[in-house]
This record gives sequence, structure tokens and C-alpha cells, in this order.
Amino acid sequence: MEITKFSIDETVVKQQPLTHVLEQNGFVLAGQWDYERATYDLKIESPEKNITYYLRLRGIAIEGDVDKGTALIQLLPPLLGKHYYPHGVEYGDEDFPNNVIDRSERVLSKVEEDLQQFKEEQSQQ
Repeated sequence: MEITKFSIDETVVKQQPLTHVLEQNGFVLAGQWDYERATYDLKIESPEKNITYYLRLRGIAIEGDVDKGTALIQLLPPLLGKHYYPHGVEYGDEDFPNNVIDRSERVLSKVEEDLQQFKEEQSQQ
């Protein structure tokens, strides 16, 4: 499910501050990157057996190199997905529990607030 109620998508920010902000909010970059893309995931546990939810923030390098940590990243709309063991994560229009949606929205609101200072720094340069 694409989450569009926040102004996170199309935000342009340097990779290192972005990674710092997202890690402070529980996201993990791990190995989900290549030279042009970065994907940050937040795992949301569920009481349902073999079900885990993931909030995903994706970004595209508009300049620099993600591998070297020097990229300028433009964020895409956040995704909320449901992991079906052992098949993987589905990001379609699933029925998500209200507590998962609420937590995702709280986290995204905090990320949006935390990124504001870096967006302002970008526009002043």
C-alpha cells in the first residue's frame, strides 16, 4: 500500500543525514541498496502467526553514488507491506490492522519532521 498523506516523497536529502534520521526512527538500510537506489525498512511485528509487516522508504540517487555514501537521494512514496512466510513481502492493497497503519503514520510523521531541517539546508545551498 502506497502511503501518500505525507510530504516525504520527492524530498531530496543527502544520503548520510537521511540514513541517520531513518536509523534513529528504527529503519534499517542493511543490504537493500545499489549504486542508484536505497531502500530502508522498518519491521513491524504482528501477533498473527508467520505475518510481519514492513514500512519501506525507497530513494533514487539523483547525483553521487549510494555505494560510496555520497548520493543525493530523492525519496519515493512510502510503502506498507505484509510479509508472507516464506514467499516475501506484498505491497498491494492488503487489509492492514489499524494498529499497523497508526504506527506507520506516527513513524512517518516523525521522519517527516526530522527531515525538515535537512530539506531547508538543501534549499539554502
